[in-house]
Amino acid sequence: MFSKVLFGQRILEQRKERNETQAVLAQLLGVKSNHISEIERGNRTTSAERIALICEHYRVSADYLLGLTDDPVPKNEVLP
Repeated sequence: MFSKVLFGQRILEQRKERNETQAVLAQLLGVKSNHISEIERGNRTTSAERIALICEHYRVSADYLLGLTDDPVPKNEVLP
């Protein structure tokens, strides 16, 4: 089952691992920084198009962000 809280935690985790600010992610997604803050706190979600951008940017699967798997590696990607 989808959890906005888990979704937000996973985005926060990915962002922090790369030492990115909310402003950087917001610019990539075309939203304001407070939108990212709301997502990371589990108060808001985003569109499918933006989820796809997040997945491409952080190289994680949508299933991982959405809490459907604990494996962040996209199925079509092979690790070095």
